[in-house]
Amino acid sequence: MPDSRPLYERAGRPACLELRLKSQEKALEVDFADGKTFRFTAEFLRVESPSAEVQGHGPHQRNYVAGRRHVNIIGIEPVGSYAVRLKFDDMHDTGLYSWEYFYERGHDQDELWAKYLEEIGKRGLSREP
Repeated sequence: MPDSRPLYERAGRPACLELRLKSQEKALEVDFADGKTFRFTAEFLRVESPSAEVQGHGPHQRNYVAGRRHVNIIGIEPVGSYAVRLKFDDMHDTGLYSWEYFYERGHDQDELWAKYLEEIGKRGLSREP
């Protein structure tokens, strides 16, 4: 009998149990079946969007989006049983945020944020709009 669990669970990633949008705090909390909860700012999710606009089509095509300090999430749309599409108030809505994305970014959030700040600094960019 084939394994009917979603691919991310079969790959050793725990299932996502709940997403909580905290609009006033401009944050999203994500709970996983292994008991881990990750809290992401809307700004972090926007500047680390899995979209081609941000990630490009390869590691050397990464774009660093600046000026998103005050961005907020205004909508969450389920995509199958494996991801959501986030809509931001700057009208960005092209990235698919999979459960695997949230889990991996949750673990690496501090490192990714430090790298983002370093990269926009090198480019003379700011978090301010």
